[in-house]
Amino acid sequence: MATISNELLERLRCPETAQALREATPEVLARANAELARGALVNHDGKLLTTPLEAALVTADGARLYPVQDGIPMLLIGEAVRAAAGTFSAR
Repeated sequence: MATISNELLERLRCPETAQALREATPEVLARANAELARGALVNHDGKLLTTPLEAALVTADGARLYPVQDGIPMLLIGEAVRAAAGTFSAR
């Protein structure tokens, strides 16, 4: 389920760290949505996320997740969700 073309994805970078981004796997989305269900998924700006994630981009180190809404990645530092230890790493 590609939400973003591979050509575009190769060019996108984390606005905070300049790391490459990859699409979140279904497992990563499930872990993030489990955090959301517990009321523990907060973005960099301190806003509690309340809408389940259907797609997201993750930094190469798995430390940050950027929601994708209607096919548009929210690549603003304030929109980034920082991972609890290993939450967004591919396993």
